[in-house]
Amino acid sequence: MHPAGVKDRRSGEHWGGRLYMREISLRVDRYLVNTRITPNQLTYVMTVCGVLAAPALLVPGIWGAVLGVVAVQLYLLLDCVDGEVARWKKQFSLNGVYLDRVGAYLTDAAVLVGVGLRAADLWGSGRIDWLWAFLGTLAALGAILIKAETDLVAVARHQGGKPPVAESASVPRSSKMALARRLASMLQFHRLILGIEASLLILVLAVFDAVRDDLFFTRLGVAVFAGVALLQTLLHLVSILASSRLK
Repeated sequence: MHPAGVKDRRSGEHWGGRLYMREISLRVDRYLVNTRITPNQLTYVMTVCGVLAAPALLVPGIWGAVLGVVAVQLYLLLDCVDGEVARWKKQFSLNGVYLDRVGAYLTDAAVLVGVGLRAADLWGSGRIDWLWAFLGTLAALGAILIKAETDLVAVARHQGGKPPVAESASVPRSSKMALARRLASMLQFHRLILGIEASLLILVLAVFDAVRDDLFFTRLGVAVFAGVALLQTLLHLVSILASSRLK
């Protein structure tokens, strides 16, 4: 049984965790809590699984996309398990918090770089089109910058001697900005560049590509990822500056 509130955390719990992975992780925990495996070791393995999404996506055809989803789902599973084992063993550390964030950064970036290289058609018989690799890398950079923008709020407040930011401070001071933020939250388009959602979309695109016998849909997806990443990087920065998070 999970502690009260674990599944209800607004910004700390992925929908996949709430929907299914927390139930799976409970069944994995029972084999780990009585071993010498530490939560930080699980976080290292979690990060490796997430990063492996990049080479997995280089496998041609649907199977590469399937392997990418498997790698990211293993990342999500271990992201649940490491915290649960830490609570069970009462082994908490700032190292664990830091490593968990690093794993999230690297996984999102790995999926987007991987799909960019996949779209470049490295193993095709024709010319490699590096434009798609560039766009995938650009999307990965945007995904990292968005996370950094959020994390840097805590850094700025700490260096300014202020307490951690409250959830209510994220609401923009301007009513028009607040409305725009609510609309963007309803559309959830920013989730397209998160590793878990992106890997699932890549699999769907790979199925469509298999029907066409080309990379049209994957390349379309890469262009969308890059566009969303650039737009969201700018909008997220404006949202932070327009809110009370730095006040």
